[in-house]
Amino acid sequence: MKKKINIAVILARGGSKGIPGKNLKNLNSKPLLYWSICQCLNCDQISSVWVSSDSSKILNFAKKTGANTILRPYNISRDNSSSESGWLHAVNFFEKNNIYLDTVVALQATSPLRESKDIKKALKYFYSKKIDSLFSGSKNNEFFFNWTGKKKIKPNYNIRKRTRRQNLKNIILENGSFYIFDKNKFKKNKNRLFGKIGVFLMNKIKSFQIDNLHDFEIVKSIMNNKKCKKDFNEFL
Repeated sequence: MKKKINIAVILARGGSKGIPGKNLKNLNSKPLLYWSICQCLNCDQISSVWVSSDSSKILNFAKKTGANTILRPYNISRDNSSSESGWLHAVNFFEKNNIYLDTVVALQATSPLRESKDIKKALKYFYSKKIDSLFSGSKNNEFFFNWTGKKKIKPNYNIRKRTRRQNLKNIILENGSFYIFDKNKFKKNKNRLFGKIGVFLMNKIKSFQIDNLHDFEIVKSIMNNKKCKKDFNEFL
């Protein structure tokens, strides 16, 4: 069987309303972006690592860290720009430059707690199950309400016959850490999830995303925990 070519793409905009310069802000003495790049570089299933950005500072840092770079146009690097537009731009870049690939591993720089072995296991699962697209997630047996508009809310459980929290077993939280998808089918669908969709389950502790300064402190505390440094699985 021919070895599949997997390319990692990390989208890292220069602008951020929540935290200015977020992708280069230090997290445990290293810029936030550093962690995602290194996780990919340490995964032998990934052929090459690419950072797509509109920022020269980010692109220069990515090069120094060992990643390849793609200059992304400003019009698809705004606050309201979709990740799909960035990934599609990257795929078109690869094709124009005769860079062959089968699969895109799309990582979010704001989820630094994943490990290289998570990416490796997810790719193995992706191919063994013949999946078209995959997202990372974690089990979430919590009570929650959906906001339906006009100040109406709808629960995910029977409020008149409240069950035990442990019985809410089939809820999966899409944690945004990474996505894996077939390159050609992504070009056709222009969406991160399509066809036969799979999920790679991760520990909850790895699902933290950094969106504000409080998140930085939480993730920093997790990274500094001795048990965490040894093995994230001990937090289960």
